[in-house]
Amino acid sequence: MILYHGSNVEVREPKIIVSNRTLDFGAGFYTTSNKEQAEKWSKTQTLRRRKGTPMVSCYEFNEDKIKNLSVLKFESPDIEWLRYVTDNRKAIYSGPKYDIVIGPVANDNTMPVINDYMAGTINEETALIL
Repeated sequence: MILYHGSNVEVREPKIIVSNRTLDFGAGFYTTSNKEQAEKWSKTQTLRRRKGTPMVSCYEFNEDKIKNLSVLKFESPDIEWLRYVTDNRKAIYSGPKYDIVIGPVANDNTMPVINDYMAGTINEETALIL
């Protein structure tokens, strides 16, 4: 399987850099199987950081290796996904640690919904519908 990482620099050797940013799936190295999504993200990162050049790094991922890892997989953005993402975004997630988390990440369309949910403006049911 080919995975893509969009950034403002080429990343030849992925590293997990723990930072103070709160992300959907917690600290980690984020990739996607969707090249177009990585291309968009590379442009976004270059604009945000005001340096570099939009770059998409590609990796061959051996799916057989996943058998020996702790994996959490979300098939869709359901209630468990919403709670996991918001707990990570609030930096309050205290559940099991996973080597790999697979599932949808919030994009420009879903972030306002998640922000409204975290602020208490809408409930879980409404967030999932939106």
